[in-house]
Amino acid sequence: MQCVPGFLSGLSRLAVASFAALLLPVAAQAAEPVDVELVLAVDVSLSMSPMELDIQRRGYVAALTHPNVVQAIQDGVHGKIAVTYFEWAGDAMQRVVVPWTVIANQADAEAFAARLEAGVPNSARRTSISAALTFAGDLLAESGFTGMKRVIDISGDGPNNQGEPVDSVRDRITDQGITINGLPLMTSGGRMSGYDFADLDTYYTRCVIGGPGSFMVPVNEWSQFPEAIRRKLVLELAGPFMPIPAAYQGAKPSVLLVQSRDAYDCQIGEKMWGNRSWMWESR
Repeated sequence: MQCVPGFLSGLSRLAVASFAALLLPVAAQAAEPVDVELVLAVDVSLSMSPMELDIQRRGYVAALTHPNVVQAIQDGVHGKIAVTYFEWAGDAMQRVVVPWTVIANQADAEAFAARLEAGVPNSARRTSISAALTFAGDLLAESGFTGMKRVIDISGDGPNNQGEPVDSVRDRITDQGITINGLPLMTSGGRMSGYDFADLDTYYTRCVIGGPGSFMVPVNEWSQFPEAIRRKLVLELAGPFMPIPAAYQGAKPSVLLVQSRDAYDCQIGEKMWGNRSWMWESR
């Protein structure tokens, strides 16, 4: 058979084009390595007052720009983390406030904080921790980063009362190697104080947190919030590869409760919502 140069040239170009087409998706999907992929999931349900929502925002701004937090980031293997911040309430309310952003230094942290300060929190009805966790898991799946750790940091002032059972969602997410840490807000005096839940730290321990090295830090008064956030971030960022800073070592046993699997009714929030006679009595 006689070889035709033009024909071979066409085949070569086709082969190169096909090979390049195969490579492009791989290059496009190449994930940037970071020490931690961190999702900050923040409760903005109606049980929280505008003042409390403002304290939350300012607390995260102060924590993310604190020198101890920035130093913890820089002490990592890669010296950088990827962070996103979203607010949540009921099962249909999740809103990304700051999308995935790399923080490697003080300037990065301040730029993230500036974006966080730019808007005003919007409240919404109900409390669906399970929907927030599902949304956070989706954010991690689409982050575009490869973290040595993947962490969901979720805060809230009440138990799950809408959506899937929270412990089922927790198990589904932690089975993927993702850690869920908690910040139960055991404060009172919000818009719906009749729905205050005194056992919230236990609820978070038994029903919400999970995964490698999971922990929770309870907040009993709003004055504790900025320090609680800062301490929690440093502990999360230090991870298993870096020592915990000396300033935080002494406080660790008194503020952290590790996950327990003792029997507990993880649907207590749904039951409380179904029997909310206090709402009608207070009208």
